Amino acid sequence: MPITETQAREAAEQYREEGYALVRQFIDGDELQRLRTETARIYQEGLRHPRTWRHGNLSFEILPEEDFGARYVIQAYWIAWISEYFESFRRSESYRVLLEPILGQSIKQVAQQIHWKPPGAGLTGYRFHQDLRFREAREAYVDIAGSTVNSGLAIDPSTMQNGCLQVVPGSHKRGYIGLSDDGDGQIMKGLTAEDELRAKGIDPGEVVPLEMEPGDMALWGLLTVHGSLPNQSQQDRSFAISSYVRAENSERGEWAFRGGQSVPLGKTPQLCKWEQLHDRPEPHYVEDKWYA
Repeated sequence: MPITETQAREAAEQYREEGYALVRQFIDGDELQRLRTETARIYQEGLRHPRTWRHGNLSFEILPEEDFGARYVIQAYWIAWISEYFESFRRSESYRVLLEPILGQSIKQVAQQIHWKPPGAGLTGYRFHQDLRFREAREAYVDIAGSTVNSGLAIDPSTMQNGCLQVVPGSHKRGYIGLSDDGDGQIMKGLTAEDELRAKGIDPGEVVPLEMEPGDMALWGLLTVHGSLPNQSQQDRSFAISSYVRAENSERGEWAFRGGQSVPLGKTPQLCKWEQLHDRPEPHYVEDKWYA
């Protein structure tokens, strides 16, 4: 059963006011079990690659043995190209009901990711930031912040111990404040000190941890300040992130819904975020050791 229209309207209202919303039991039962089974399969698929690999929009981000003592998959992008389950799930009735009060009936998807925080991997924290920093081609959008919503679905229990998402309510009303833009701009290297938050006008006491059970869904915007701590537990934390945009305001993205109707992927990937899609669409390994 998808979430109800009442739940979706309430989530939309909270999202507009606070910059985030939390929907409990977005999915459960058999659907949740299918999600968890396919996520485990995708992780094993990623382990086949010795280092980060891309093919079109599909990608696995790998921490390799030679640098970490074991091979870890920390992110996968656009797994819909190798997973019938995720291709269907990204445009399911549950997503339509959830997104329509925020984005309308015609919606594109610009990001599909799974984040893992494997115990022992080390680099599993995210400095506080705003996702607008990852939308480089601003000219491809109209009202990019107001037209985009991010969703994060808990696949495993998401707790403070294993590095749950943390948000700053109301921060979306402050505009872009440039957290974590210093240095090389990496958000997975180091942690955000409380003084860094205060320097940007944020009281660390404002931060809200979003502890979630499997099947719970979080929403946040491109201007919502958020981050997470490293996994300090012995339990993995997998988290499925999808970013959607109002279709009439975006030249980019894969169709998810057109006029309220679910739209499958076409034959070839569309430009979403990676500028190099058309330069190197072929399968290839990435040599960049950003974590060094």
